[in-house]
Amino acid sequence: MTQRKARILFLHVNFPGQFRHLAPALHRAGHDVRAVTLNSQPQAPFPVTRAPLPRGNAQGIDPLLRQLDSKVVRGRAAQRVLTAWRDAGWRPDLVVGHAGWGDMMAVRELFPQCRCLGWFEFFYHVTGYDAGFDAEFPAGEEQRLRTRLNNLWPLWMLEQVDLGVCATRFQKTTHPAAYHDKLRVVHEGIDTQHFVPDAAVRVTVGKNLTLDRGTPVVTFVNRDLEPYRGYHVFMRALPDILARNPQAHVLIVGGDGVSYGAAPPEGRSWKSIFLEEVAPRIDSRRVHFLGRVPHATLRALMQLSRAHVYLTYPFVLSWSLLEAMSCAAPIVASDTAPVREVITSGENGHLVDFFDREALVEAVGEALGQPAGRMTPWRAKARRTVVDGYDLHGRCLPAQIGLVEELLRGA
Repeated sequence: MTQRKARILFLHVNFPGQFRHLAPALHRAGHDVRAVTLNSQPQAPFPVTRAPLPRGNAQGIDPLLRQLDSKVVRGRAAQRVLTAWRDAGWRPDLVVGHAGWGDMMAVRELFPQCRCLGWFEFFYHVTGYDAGFDAEFPAGEEQRLRTRLNNLWPLWMLEQVDLGVCATRFQKTTHPAAYHDKLRVVHEGIDTQHFVPDAAVRVTVGKNLTLDRGTPVVTFVNRDLEPYRGYHVFMRALPDILARNPQAHVLIVGGDGVSYGAAPPEGRSWKSIFLEEVAPRIDSRRVHFLGRVPHATLRALMQLSRAHVYLTYPFVLSWSLLEAMSCAAPIVASDTAPVREVITSGENGHLVDFFDREALVEAVGEALGQPAGRMTPWRAKARRTVVDGYDLHGRCLPAQIGLVEELLRGA
């Protein structure tokens, strides 16, 4: 790491977010690190300041502009804190932030000489990616307009930063080609020494049910249970999965809200809508909705899994897939672009068409029905994929630090 000690500012509305490891590493190296967050204020070995929002959305604002207005509000909140620091004499050499939330808005005006490193997750399109992918949820005119306007902010941020970071090659390709030279592909990283296989793992579900690797366990994990992550496809396949695998238990992790895409009908949740659709045809004693769980529990579930199902639109790749692979879980996943970047069907997992319910049922049944030894090569290759390409300490964190050093050398 560079010997020059620098002032480094981190911006993230939910700090530490993607910077959970990078910010402490730079602090340990002796840099003067500060952070601004807009929500809860975490414990950290360096100053983290919470910036309260000055207002809510403006009254009467056009719905198409509400998201943009929210970003400006967040930007104003951060601006107040940063202005006070500037006036007191603290000016960063480097600002590292998530480009999508709005809190980087005033950085260039307040600190014109600093270098900027921004995290970019996804550039929206009205065709060819997530919007319009699923015919069951067509993108109407209003949604397409909103999608186009959503890109105003990332386009502006692409002009403001010196370098941008995308977690995967797929996510980089969603951004305009004119900016590809400015975007580097560096994943946030998976702690492969924490997410490890454990053949002796046992998990207790509810009060009386304890599961181990001798039980055919299917896992399905997402932040929220919604169509973007294939919840509807999985639930519609569930009756046949249970019928063909009469000893199987299914563990479903995820909240009732919406992280991506359209909201469900008012007063409903996607979880309840699709559960009600199949409820008469499933054995509820073998289907366990666990809600959102602590990371330690999540790791145990992935270690336990004998078929980890991951479905997604062409959208941002979930950390949970890579964590499951690091735990050497057998993967059954959708044959969509972000997944193909990490899964080669028949080598380190099994890919099925997102909409092919029967193929999903067969692939899960095949994974559950194989003797443990038959799955060993898949499991080992899945873990090796993550260790070689996405390991936090051996690859990703050093690459992130390298970007910081590159920008500081040019400051």
